[in-house]
Amino acid sequence: MTVIIRDVVVVDADGIGAAASDVLIAGERIEAIAPTGTLAPGDAHVIDGRGRLLMPGFVDAHSHADGALFDPEVQLALLRQGVTTVIGGQDGVGYAPGDGTYATEYFAAINGSHPSYRGGGVAALLGAYDGTTALNAATLVPAGTVRFEVMGRSTDAASPAELARMRALVADGLGEGALGLSTGLDYAPGVFAGTEELAALAVPVAAAGAVYVSHMRGGYEANSAAGIAEVAAIARSSGARVHVSHFHAEPHLVRELLTDLDRAGVDATFDAYPYTRGCSILAMPILPASLTVRPAAEVAAELADPGIRAMLREEWFPTITGYASLGPEWPSMLTLAHVAAPDYDWTHGLTIAEGAAEASARSGGSIDAIDFALDVLVASRLEVNVVMAVQHERSDAGLAEILSHPAAMGGSDGIFIGRHPHPRARGSFPRSLAMLVREQATLGWADAAALVSARSAARFGLGDRGAVREGFVADLVLVDPDAVGATASYSAPLGLGVGIDDVLVAGVPVLAGGELTGATPGRGIRRAAARATHAAPGSGPLVSHRTADIPGPVGDEWSRDIAEEEEEV
Repeated sequence: MTVIIRDVVVVDADGIGAAASDVLIAGERIEAIAPTGTLAPGDAHVIDGRGRLLMPGFVDAHSHADGALFDPEVQLALLRQGVTTVIGGQDGVGYAPGDGTYATEYFAAINGSHPSYRGGGVAALLGAYDGTTALNAATLVPAGTVRFEVMGRSTDAASPAELARMRALVADGLGEGALGLSTGLDYAPGVFAGTEELAALAVPVAAAGAVYVSHMRGGYEANSAAGIAEVAAIARSSGARVHVSHFHAEPHLVRELLTDLDRAGVDATFDAYPYTRGCSILAMPILPASLTVRPAAEVAAELADPGIRAMLREEWFPTITGYASLGPEWPSMLTLAHVAAPDYDWTHGLTIAEGAAEASARSGGSIDAIDFALDVLVASRLEVNVVMAVQHERSDAGLAEILSHPAAMGGSDGIFIGRHPHPRARGSFPRSLAMLVREQATLGWADAAALVSARSAARFGLGDRGAVREGFVADLVLVDPDAVGATASYSAPLGLGVGIDDVLVAGVPVLAGGELTGATPGRGIRRAAARATHAAPGSGPLVSHRTADIPGPVGDEWSRDIAEEEEEV
């Protein structure tokens, strides 16, 4: 197929065109970029680009669309944001390796099930996306799933033999095209993996030139220093480049901790989305991992037991008031986004506190927040996700400060399961562009292209993507700079992005006039050699903040190194 995009302003991380251009696409690649009117259309399909910017296809560096990507509604939601590639296998839980059973159950309310993958490893998983979807999909090797494949539901430290088997699975996944290794250290079973185990798993990552990607331990926010210290320890021990998933904390803390990593010689990047609130399975913040590591049916049976409930109420629930994001008002800070139980369909969009009050009114009794939350989990066999507020909402200016960091990448952490989901799934990328470029004037369009495309393409080895350049794959997005924005909100989370109506994947129009074309040129992207990123050396923040020590010899070594470097300064 031959396509000409007429009279469009070309933008990528290297700059923005001074005048409008015509862009010729032959097959899946950009063949020529020339002054408007100089390219003969012939029998080419012509797209009018007047008044719009042509940007490289956006890369969602942290996506949970793994299983949902085959749904046309999900494809539309992503393409209306300009997303042409999603990176899945996040938070240490994914379908491959293995047959996908663990991820399908444990992340039922996050990733859901995959419609076709039933085994075969990363190669088979990536193959499932070839020619079957409008977008591209890449994946990480999920360390929690690797642990489950070798150790089952064990909470023990890995033996040397088990560790060797896990490292082999990681190496196999990387060899089959995975972009790196992901961990989810607040989720089971990843929460049971110690720092030394994780560092050992990151060794084949470093050898492959891939990336260690981490949902850090400890809930982020005010606890982020401990998580960053562990990430640094893993990097120093393994030699791997690192990437912090959905880095949410106060802006000054994000920048200070990234400076600490830079001073320690750690090659680090991160992704973030333009919202303060998070979203996860309800069981993660309110139940002990030693319980939720068990099969969902067993956990539900335990939670239905009055004796177990009494024990949790007395011994466990007092501890969750110290959770970094939530605190003692947690029932008012968790909004039900997806509840699988039909009997609780009425709860969508209510906080736990509001749901408990309504349940009490309906029953004529008194049901407190703890019993209500456990009732919902039991009825849904744990398939519940929640939008999680934090104790201190950040302003748009604060979010812009995080997203404008030169190591930042766009990642929605988008979850498409639920009747009242987090708006980040449908609004992250257009909201980032509107907020950062048009409203806060924090970034120019070239810097925005680096944030949403170029850095991720380079960091994760997505091949010739991330730039509007001759010879590059024509994953392209036309953006109306005056109209681009999000309509999704916390109260109305299903609204689609606006200002992006035409998108091409591998040179094929997949979104035209704001509607799907029905074409499925997407593919499973296998890791290519990494290119240099567009973060300027030494362009990080100039202030520093000492991170907390983490247990164990590796963490202690890193903390000593930091102290020595600060003494030298």
